[in-house]
Amino acid sequence: MDLVHGVYRVSAGFPSEETYGLRSQIRRASVSIPSNIAEGHTRSSTKEYLNHLSMAQASLAEVETQLEIAIRLEYVPPEKANVLLPAIQQLGKQLYALRNSLEARK
Repeated sequence: MDLVHGVYRVSAGFPSEETYGLRSQIRRASVSIPSNIAEGHTRSSTKEYLNHLSMAQASLAEVETQLEIAIRLEYVPPEKANVLLPAIQQLGKQLYALRNSLEARK
């Protein structure tokens, strides 16, 4: 949830022409991460949970890529983005560990 909050704060400074472009895309991808984790956790099978965790990981990679694009387009200063990048990397490690743990229990 902290990552979603950070993405919304950083993307608020994007140019107005990105309202329906990169701003919208990075926000949707960031919201998709906790949404997929929560939905997967409520599923009745480990296989379904793993599938949702995989989707969360894909959304996380999407957010990281889009943040890099925003930096290169100078929509966000690197120092602001550098606050989010460690959170993205940490969440990636956590998702990877959770998936490995669930795979081992299967």
